[in-house]
Amino acid sequence: MADKKVEAITSMEEDFAQWYTDVVIKSDLIGYTSVKGFMVLKPAGYAMWELIQHQLDSRFKQTGVENVYLPLLIPEGLLQKEKDHVEGFAPEVAWVTHGGLNELQERLCVRPTSETLFCDFYQKDITSYRDLPKVYNQWCSVVRWEKETRPFLRSREFLWQEGHTAHATAEEAEERTIQMLNVYADFCEEVLAVPVIKGQKSEKEKFAGAVATYTIEALMHDGKALQSGTSHNFGDGFARAFGVQYTDKENKLQYVHQTSWGVTTRLIGAIIMVHGDDNGLVLPPRVAPTQVMVVPIQQKKAGVLEAADAIAASLEKTVRIKVDKTDKSPGFKFAEQEMRGIPIRLEIGPRDVEAGQVICVRRDTGEKTTLSINELETAIPQLLETIQKDMLEKARAHRDAHTYVAKTWDEFTDTVENRPGFIKAMWCGETACEEKIKELTGATTRCMPFEQETLAETCVCCGKPAKKMVYFGRAY
Repeated sequence: MADKKVEAITSMEEDFAQWYTDVVIKSDLIGYTSVKGFMVLKPAGYAMWELIQHQLDSRFKQTGVENVYLPLLIPEGLLQKEKDHVEGFAPEVAWVTHGGLNELQERLCVRPTSETLFCDFYQKDITSYRDLPKVYNQWCSVVRWEKETRPFLRSREFLWQEGHTAHATAEEAEERTIQMLNVYADFCEEVLAVPVIKGQKSEKEKFAGAVATYTIEALMHDGKALQSGTSHNFGDGFARAFGVQYTDKENKLQYVHQTSWGVTTRLIGAIIMVHGDDNGLVLPPRVAPTQVMVVPIQQKKAGVLEAADAIAASLEKTVRIKVDKTDKSPGFKFAEQEMRGIPIRLEIGPRDVEAGQVICVRRDTGEKTTLSINELETAIPQLLETIQKDMLEKARAHRDAHTYVAKTWDEFTDTVENRPGFIKAMWCGETACEEKIKELTGATTRCMPFEQETLAETCVCCGKPAKKMVYFGRAY
């Protein structure tokens, strides 16, 4: 039975996209619905989002963020106020045209993002310098009518958080923009064990209506990039469009400076694609809903279930632990728990009970060790920390091994075609070059990293003097 379950996953190397879909479905993270692109987050998937939300929210609050909740619907007139913004989102907007049986006088859009609502709110709520800064965030869902959908990576409705802040000065807004990007980067590395590159998006790739967009970019197992979080500095553009002004200490009217930043359930996709293997999910302990599963072997034999329960009771204050008491065979249980990515499996049978020991199996490496039951309260939390650290190091080693340098166009095209990964190359800064690279190779500018290097003097595409070193890559 166990082998059948594992065979049902397509091999990563054979077809990565199919492997991903198989893992998402067979590990019971999502279910499909009767509306295309709208998915059910099942308990296993939603529990991961809850852990992400809880730990990220705590980090936000340490920086002074307060949570609010704004409405789901945005009047069309409000959306139209910031020209670049509305043009950026227009193709993906879902519209509400009727309230009950009556046609609405003005169409309402289901929020694709909430900048316009926050601006409308701030315009009424901010009058004086004493009202600033406003450092707000909301946890909600948004709707974007995507053509192609894929679980977690691109769905028509998805869960996220969107931070929206208002500041007295440009300097404060820039500081908050970078601060939140750093919160995201640290979170991805410390909690998700996903290493990221921090940098700025190009003019072409930045958020519609922003002065500057900063991003964290992660590399998936198949060598494609995934934008994993963004932080935007809006300057005073939105404030001017919406009339968000305050009276300063000299009693003069000033426009506020705003920021916006967000991460989504796409982070779950990143966890799957960075850490997973041909047996299913491999979850970093800090984001694993169940960190330890106790599997009783020959559980009908006297004392086995009792010993398994006693182990769970001794550890439940420090780790998220369960006992698998189902009547499935041990082999099936092992395969099922591997599929679900549970970091540690503890096996205990009649002989182990007698010897006062368990067999401990790591999901990330498959390594088996024998541990005394008496040492579990110390050994298991320590092992979870080791697994967390090892998974980050493994992911970082994979990223570094798949990051290449291209100094000429031939090197660039050869790398894109034959060595999937990040490509570091010099760029002249011209959008025309960026568009040509994308058209000819499918690679896009992922970011201009904060840590710049001079790899060559000229642009990899046009040969003009280079202005920036850029990470390029094909992306999700």
